[in-house]
Amino acid sequence: MELASYLAGERWSDAPRCTDPMLAALARMVNDCTSDGARSQLAPLVPAVVGIRGLPATFAGDLALLAVAHAIRDAAVSHQRALAVGTLRLLASGHATSSAALRTRAQNALRDVPDAKVWAERFLGSVPVPPRYSPAASVIEIAVQALATACIDDADRRLRNLLAEAVELARDMVHAGEAPPLASEHWQDRVRAAV
Repeated sequence: MELASYLAGERWSDAPRCTDPMLAALARMVNDCTSDGARSQLAPLVPAVVGIRGLPATFAGDLALLAVAHAIRDAAVSHQRALAVGTLRLLASGHATSSAALRTRAQNALRDVPDAKVWAERFLGSVPVPPRYSPAASVIEIAVQALATACIDDADRRLRNLLAEAVELARDMVHAGEAPPLASEHWQDRVRAAV
């Protein structure tokens, strides 16, 4: 994200104004959880995040469901349960997400971890949750940690794939008119010069 701030002509920062805060948070988490040897593979995604901002409030929920679809099947049981609780909360809230396709992917992922889903349903039935609470940020963080610590051989690749698909989702929202245009010409010139 520091490189994105440079490309945008902003003050050096890992939370640049040129990128949606939730997308920037995901990028920081993926970067932090990626091994040193594989971190350079994230660099080609940097120019794509410049100018992605002003996304709708539902982007956080959509991003969380995307993260669940990437992580829950291979996560440790404790992570599966936490992700299942957050997913059920997001799916129950009609205004937290906007993508029917991501809702379906998350529902399918929950079906693949039936024990975690049953545990989460019992948990939610016994613990009061504030009605306006959105678990999106927590779900994203847990999903990234779950992928990074899962007993899988390709955690770095899977983390990069999550981030790449998140960037694509955000860019699609911008192109669909759900957010302001991508970048000013100044940003576009700096990005072209860097690539």
